[in-house]
Amino acid sequence: MQPSFVSLVFAAVVLAWLALRLWLATRQIRHVARHRDQVPPAFAGSVTLAAHRRAADYTIAKARLGLLSMAFGAAVLLGWTLLGGLDALNVALRDAVLPRWGTMAYQLSLLAAFTLIGGLLELPFDVYATFVLEHRFGFNRVTPALFVADLLKGALVGALIGLPLAALILWIMGSLGTSWWFWAWVAWVGFNLLLLVLYPTVIAPLFNRFEPLPDEALKARVQALMQRCGFAAKGLFVMDGSKRSAHANAYFTGLGAAKRVVFFDTLLARLSPPEVEAVLAHELGHFKHRHVLKRMLMIFGASGAGLALLGWLAGDSGFYAGLGVAPNLAAPNDALALLLFSLALPPFLFFITPLASQLSRRHEFEADAYACAQADGRSLASALLKLHEDNASTLTPDPVYVRFYYSHPPASERLAALPQPA
Repeated sequence: MQPSFVSLVFAAVVLAWLALRLWLATRQIRHVARHRDQVPPAFAGSVTLAAHRRAADYTIAKARLGLLSMAFGAAVLLGWTLLGGLDALNVALRDAVLPRWGTMAYQLSLLAAFTLIGGLLELPFDVYATFVLEHRFGFNRVTPALFVADLLKGALVGALIGLPLAALILWIMGSLGTSWWFWAWVAWVGFNLLLLVLYPTVIAPLFNRFEPLPDEALKARVQALMQRCGFAAKGLFVMDGSKRSAHANAYFTGLGAAKRVVFFDTLLARLSPPEVEAVLAHELGHFKHRHVLKRMLMIFGASGAGLALLGWLAGDSGFYAGLGVAPNLAAPNDALALLLFSLALPPFLFFITPLASQLSRRHEFEADAYACAQADGRSLASALLKLHEDNASTLTPDPVYVRFYYSHPPASERLAALPQPA
């Protein structure tokens, strides 16, 4: 490929990616602001005007921060690529590390340095979102000490897990010829499956405390539901989500017989037992319809296609030069190829976001229908309303923004689709 052609296509896609995201965000801000002072008629009896305004203000504040973040992210992307940032970092580390420590150390140091710098560049936005935006709306419960501890533990876990995986992928790229991408894909899939097994018992407890569900009546209710649905779990746990946020949630984690049901303590504090049962029935609906398996297979399939594409691009000098990097002549380019691909791919994939969002919303409708068949539909409706209010989710999102981004249907569509009681 001609480097100039690669540069032109990449720059055009990045500009289109940024322009579309900015247009969608501004549509969302204007639409939510325009409907801020009137509760939709369908919710007039269940949502107060104060709660509706709070949700609108929270949505607008997040969207405005998102505008700054996406503009900064696009500038950083161009800085890494066409403006030569990654090339400068590569030259510095190659000259400093390669002669003394060898090719693997050089390539791992490049990946690690890129990750560290990227994290530091994003840190101000994370700090503002946590300690200013979330605090303003009463959600944040993270102390500065906990924030720093999470950063350090996250970096340590990332290094302990990521560096060995990166070393394996780099070894595969350098040793297994043109079919390296297939074996790298096999390694990546195996790593993700192993992570699903280890996460509940090894990784998650490093960040949160998990205790067995203490409410015996609720436990019996949940176990009866799971038995009706033919679902087995290794345990029912309560997570201390309240130490970081007032947001509420429940989820399944693990793989196979190691699956766990986890409730945020904030969820249990807010919902009644029938509502908790209905929310869990919704999550069971995802498993009953094999949504989790389907999404996993789609991700694995897409990752295989992506690695195959990278296998073709990595041998073309125009790929590197067109994205602002001079390929190494006396050292492997494998780490450079991984980084450039990870930088260049997201703007291209962004344009298929509506398809993934539509599929996800369809899955949510199917899980809701299953929940209504296995539990009380009225309890699911009241739980959804409480969660929307507690999480300050706007009831009046922009329709175009919804179709592009929303993985869950808006509350109005979701509640309207629930079976009505006789």
